[in-house]
Amino acid sequence: MANTATIASVSRQIRLNSLEALERMKLFSWLPFFKNKRKNLPWWVVIRTAKPRCTYYFGPFDSPQEAKLNQGGYVEDLMGEGADGITIEIQQCQPEVLTIEEEDE
Repeated sequence: MANTATIASVSRQIRLNSLEALERMKLFSWLPFFKNKRKNLPWWVVIRTAKPRCTYYFGPFDSPQEAKLNQGGYVEDLMGEGADGITIEIQQCQPEVLTIEEEDE
């Protein structure tokens, strides 16, 4: 009986890991299961700069409107630090790292 419980537990974990992997790949983001899960994520201002080559995540915010209202201050700060080639995007996500520095080519 213990083996059956262990097998069921392992099988369940494999299914959960598979769902997480699919979600990360965003292949099935249109399915209701993944859409509902995404609704609970906070909103972030994502700013990419060409020089230095970085991606910055500012947030979290409760709505895309709140994120958009706050983006100007972040851009102003980066411009004051000499950043160049700035692009801005509002994303619903949960970043693992808030600043990503990329190596220059």
